[in-house]
Amino acid sequence: MSLDLLREHALAKPDVEESLPFGPDVLVFKVSRKVFLLIPLDSHPLQFNAKCDPERALELREAYPSILPGYHMNKTHWNTVILDGSVPIPLVRELIDHSYALVAPKGRRKGN
Repeated sequence: MSLDLLREHALAKPDVEESLPFGPDVLVFKVSRKVFLLIPLDSHPLQFNAKCDPERALELREAYPSILPGYHMNKTHWNTVILDGSVPIPLVRELIDHSYALVAPKGRRKGN
């Protein structure tokens, strides 16, 4: 999955804001001023950090070697997903949706 497709998927959700609060190398996506997705622009292969239910995070890490505890994040609640082709694209989208749902206000949780 490309950076453009990641951005497009995240920005399609209601009330999402994109910014660069940590400098020019990390895209940050927020809903209601809460972060749900971070994409370091200098990583090769492309990767992202997404919030995740703690139990599910552990299951995903066991199932996919390219899903790791969140880099520079609370490792209980965040995963780093390395887009090396081993994580199916539908799962990548679902992980972004799940992260959004965890932080979005109740009326916005369904997203796109």
